[in-house]
Amino acid sequence: MLELFTSFCYTDARKGAEIMPTIRPMADLRDTGKISELCHGKNEPVFITKNGRGHLVVMSMDTYEKQLGLLDVYRKLGAAEKQLEEGVPLLDSSEVFGRLRKKHGK
Repeated sequence: MLELFTSFCYTDARKGAEIMPTIRPMADLRDTGKISELCHGKNEPVFITKNGRGHLVVMSMDTYEKQLGLLDVYRKLGAAEKQLEEGVPLLDSSEVFGRLRKKHGK
């Protein structure tokens, strides 16, 4: 079972240590308050197993929104890398910051 979740390990930027994911059996879902506290306390997805295999992932709304934000950043980075590969010319930094100031009024 542990092999399934090793790809979800991550490094805690503050501590520089690899962190194992939180894994709970399906039976723990009976106590929704406990799962809710776990999700909000850890600020990371909680993996739920059924018969020793990965079955569900549960997370707080805050964690979910952060995950969506990261996904959006990765998509944009992928699109930018593709543009570089295709030879799309880069913008000058003063032009970029000028557009941002114009858009956001600062």
